[in-house]
Amino acid sequence: MNAADTAFVLISAALVMLMTPGLALFYGGMVRAKSALNMLMMSFISLGIVSVLWVLYGYSLAFGDDLGGGLVGNFDHVGLKGITADTLTGGKEGIPVFAFALFQLAFAIITPALMSGALADRVKFSAWALFIALWVSLVYFPIAHWVWAVDGWLFKLKVIDFAGGTAVHISSGVGALAAVLVVGKRIGFRQETMRPHSLPLTMLGAGLLWFGWFGFNAGSALSANGVAASMALNTQVAAGAGMLGWLAFERIRRGAFTTVGAASGAVAGLVGITPAGANVNVFGALAIGVAAGVLCSWAVGLKHKLGIDDSLDVVGVHLVGGLVGTLLVGVLAIDGVGGTAQLGRQAVGAFSVMAFSFVMSWAIATFVDVTIGFRAVERDETRGVDQAFHAESAYDFKVLDGSPAGLGAALASGAADGRTPDPKPVG
Repeated sequence: MNAADTAFVLISAALVMLMTPGLALFYGGMVRAKSALNMLMMSFISLGIVSVLWVLYGYSLAFGDDLGGGLVGNFDHVGLKGITADTLTGGKEGIPVFAFALFQLAFAIITPALMSGALADRVKFSAWALFIALWVSLVYFPIAHWVWAVDGWLFKLKVIDFAGGTAVHISSGVGALAAVLVVGKRIGFRQETMRPHSLPLTMLGAGLLWFGWFGFNAGSALSANGVAASMALNTQVAAGAGMLGWLAFERIRRGAFTTVGAASGAVAGLVGITPAGANVNVFGALAIGVAAGVLCSWAVGLKHKLGIDDSLDVVGVHLVGGLVGTLLVGVLAIDGVGGTAQLGRQAVGAFSVMAFSFVMSWAIATFVDVTIGFRAVERDETRGVDQAFHAESAYDFKVLDGSPAGLGAALASGAADGRTPDPKPVG
């Protein structure tokens, strides 16, 4: 066992795990106050559900020996059967398979949680829990096998996805789109202002995501080496470039540099560099970061024109950002890797994952909707899903105004300070 690499992977796994609570805060600050706790819980529940399913059969489906065609693993490692504390990933030196499994588990947890932002304010919590269980089993575990298992068909095709541009971001982004089309729009979409209730929470969440992303990206080297160092540097550069690109585009389009834009731009840059960072230099990282920031900001602006109620811009940031990084690495990869042939491989990887995830996600969301109902009833959605599904409130508004009217007004607006909502919300 290589002790240094093992320690590096274990620390990276902890960083990636931290990203899910960070995501909860990032999304939680962007919804109205009456839905803040539900938004936090939609991420947190993934920690429970996916952790259990991963050890039962998820690891085996993702990284077990191929069943055929490079599509999914077998059931040889159900319950992590055949793996002990002494089982290593390499030959004479390696890391414990348990460490690798833990690291990959953290990826599996955050991927469905990413989709939660698209469905904010309007779905039953029990239905969301069922959707997560089905989605990771039927969509994420197979795609992880395609991309990262040595006998996966995209791995053998030599598609570059170092840390999850296809398996994590494209799959969740297009999956969120499919789920939104099944569930429908929020009550008041395009008629009411639904502004964020706590941008400080969103900025805190963005900071935790940025911090954890070093484990996400550099940790994917599975070794404390130069590849990990290069990936970490490119991660920082792309995040900064993504933030600047988004803010510049936003300033031209809206005339302001918003905090939501800064947070979203950084995340867009991080998404873009995720598949590509180990194969590009710092100038490639800069290009990918700026492209992701600008294109994701542009894509977010389309949802109102298209009438798609992606509440917190999951499609615009994760699908578009994942596509940017996955495709651009085919052009910008160094050491003779990039070129027309590689771009073709990247396109095959990106669009095959898109097609599979969209069809399966739509089918799963439809199944959930038909069986137990995906959408919250109108009364629960109007008064707030926090009270409806969790019997709690994120804030005690009575300290501001003890009257029922005051509380109702604060919940309806999603704000505690009573200021006039911004008529042109960003993101």
